[in-house]
Amino acid sequence: MTTTQRHDIRGRPAPLAGPAARPPARPESKAATDVADVLARMRALAEALPAEDGVAVFNGVYLAVTEAVARQIGDGAFQDPAAAGELDVHFARRYFDAVDATAAGLRPPACWRPLFQLRRHPGVHPLQFAMAGINAHIGHDLALAVLDTCRALECEPAALESDFDRVGGVLTGLEERIRERLMPGPDVLDVADPLTHLIGSWSLDKARDGAWVAARALWGVRRLPEVAEELTERLDAGVGLVGRMLLTPLPG
Repeated sequence: MTTTQRHDIRGRPAPLAGPAARPPARPESKAATDVADVLARMRALAEALPAEDGVAVFNGVYLAVTEAVARQIGDGAFQDPAAAGELDVHFARRYFDAVDATAAGLRPPACWRPLFQLRRHPGVHPLQFAMAGINAHIGHDLALAVLDTCRALECEPAALESDFDRVGGVLTGLEERIRERLMPGPDVLDVADPLTHLIGSWSLDKARDGAWVAARALWGVRRLPEVAEELTERLDAGVGLVGRMLLTPLPG
């Protein structure tokens, strides 16, 4: 007898039901506590950084996203709230590691360097700072956070796909709010405006889909450390290049 595998709206095979696909149950209270710690760290950064600092701009955006995810975890909107919390925490740690490395005088990953190097440049618009941070965090950190979570929960990436997509939905909804809040008014912009053109060249949905493909590829070669390391380095460098272009200083 043959069976037909379901596919989701993007044409990917739906997560399989079975012990290898599902993460083991974890206490939801632990996830909530860990996410609360993440929020506390972000709020502390928000208080410590000048408002015009490019990292502060991204931190404010990320704080709003994490607050939205935390509310959905608390409301039971995720298929596995504990696993979603675990992913959220591993995801945030990648950002905190970049912050801490820079504060210690060390080099953060290549994807984060443009933001930290240009964080005080007067020719970079706040929306550019926000998008460059989102690019680094989604394009690079999210893929690695999926791997971190799979290792921690001893599960396959397929087990996280549903909640990965739900987090993506939160991000997409907030992206529009971010653009509306940080974009200059329509009296300033038109289709030929450099900022309009620059920001319009980047897509959160495409970056998120790319992160999922990268996570699956890295998981597939996890027993080939040299290959996995090279893929990770290339991913980091490529996302960093996009970030540098997003932070191109613009005239007046």
